[in-house]
Amino acid sequence: MFAKFAEISGAVWGALAAIVLIGAGLIVFMKGRGQLRSPRTLAIGALCVALAFVLSSVRLFRMPQGGSVTPASMLPILAFAYYFGLAPGLLAGVAYGLLGLLQDFWILNVWQMLLDYPIAFGMLALSALFRRMPEQYGFLLGIAAGIAGRFVSSVLSGVVFFSEYAGAMNPWLYSAGYNGSYLLLEAVICIAIAAIPAVKGMLKRIAEA
Repeated sequence: MFAKFAEISGAVWGALAAIVLIGAGLIVFMKGRGQLRSPRTLAIGALCVALAFVLSSVRLFRMPQGGSVTPASMLPILAFAYYFGLAPGLLAGVAYGLLGLLQDFWILNVWQMLLDYPIAFGMLALSALFRRMPEQYGFLLGIAAGIAGRFVSSVLSGVVFFSEYAGAMNPWLYSAGYNGSYLLLEAVICIAIAAIPAVKGMLKRIAEA
């Protein structure tokens, strides 16, 4: 798995390093000066987007017509939305989706691009809907809701723009089966990692930094 990191280009690593350094600097600066929450939220959001992008570059399994299984690449965005709210989570998800174009430039038209990238990953912000629930299960439900939102967007894109791959099969069933085959595994990986007490504690400490 770690050998996959060698495939990431130097330009991408440089951009991500800049995002991480700027984000870390903003966190320290805003914390030390007692500034408003918004700049701090933006800084942590940048770090989460960068981490998600790096994890998404490690493909455990790649689907033939797009989509892949990664080591919980969506978890940083899901956690950010859960701890900081729907609007910041939506912004981080859309930014992450647009960065995904650097990895999988698969565009038929602008509508398909929107459904498969900014809208699909923006739906991860749905994890914020469960932030008022007890954290021991609210976060896990939020992860499931966010990935389910991405699933809906991806299924719709598959039905509208890739139905020719279904052949004689119902396009809705084909698209749901295709996208569910890797997103279900992604959800299981994210939930399993998020359920680890040490991971959950680390995410919470980052949110409260």
